[in-house]
Amino acid sequence: MSQSPKPRGLGRGLSALLGDEDVAAAVAPAPPPPPVPAAVSEASKPAPAPRTPPTLPITYLRPGKFQPRTVFEDKDGLVDSVKQFGLLQPILVRPLFGEPDAYEIIAGERRWRAAQKAQLHEVPVVIRSLDDLDALQLALIENLQRTDLSPIDEAMGYRRLMDQFNQTQEQVAETMGRSRPHIANTLRLLDLPEEVRAMVQRHELSAGQARTLLAFPDPLLMAERTLKEKLSVRELERLAAGEKPAAKRATAGKSAPAGEGTKTADTRALEKRIEEALGLKASLSLRGLGEQSILTLEIRDYDQLDLVVERLTRR
Repeated sequence: MSQSPKPRGLGRGLSALLGDEDVAAAVAPAPPPPPVPAAVSEASKPAPAPRTPPTLPITYLRPGKFQPRTVFEDKDGLVDSVKQFGLLQPILVRPLFGEPDAYEIIAGERRWRAAQKAQLHEVPVVIRSLDDLDALQLALIENLQRTDLSPIDEAMGYRRLMDQFNQTQEQVAETMGRSRPHIANTLRLLDLPEEVRAMVQRHELSAGQARTLLAFPDPLLMAERTLKEKLSVRELERLAAGEKPAAKRATAGKSAPAGEGTKTADTRALEKRIEEALGLKASLSLRGLGEQSILTLEIRDYDQLDLVVERLTRR
């Protein structure tokens, strides 16, 4: 198993390793280019059509051992889409050494499962020889970027990168294209009791609610109260600080922003990072349930606005 002393920057996703052409390849063969008259010069000939990825029998593929997702749901009608259009994006696989005609899925297991339910016999693939570190990183990135991954599954993927491949939180953040506080806050979810983690997996609790429960002596008892009383993150923070959440309910309907004293250290740290990155005064305010937030930036003039737009859209 090879290990790199420096994290590989795969935050762009699969295209960072495979190339945009492989990732975006369509299943259906591209139509042949129109014939070029003999008098037309080589420079004016049309560009060649994108190559079509190879296909493999669906029975040749095996689930990946580094798959971070533990629950597979067809929330977006993927099976119906596959039945109608086929797989519009290839599945990333690597050969399984010692097993003839066998390939391990690195990215695309949801599509493979949907293809099975749609009774496809072959699926388009991109075959790469990858070490275990790249396999885990790409499997995690693919799930983070393509569809909603449970915060618990995300945290377990980060933990595996750190424990199995000796990566630091800074290295994981760079590789995944996430902030260092995001990695740290997500990992904190693994300190919760198993019953509370299951509530997050079932989407009964948000990641923000779950993290706040760590401030209580009995997170499970508080989690049950949170579900019963439908407590928001802000109400949980007030309870953890010894305040009564009734004050918030009494002022329901008022939109006055929370003061600096009610913000957590994590929120203030994120504000500081945004201010350092953009050079502007920033304020994060929680709104509603879960982790829904409003980011406010103080912009002096249109020159500053242009600068912000340039930095936010930079590739």
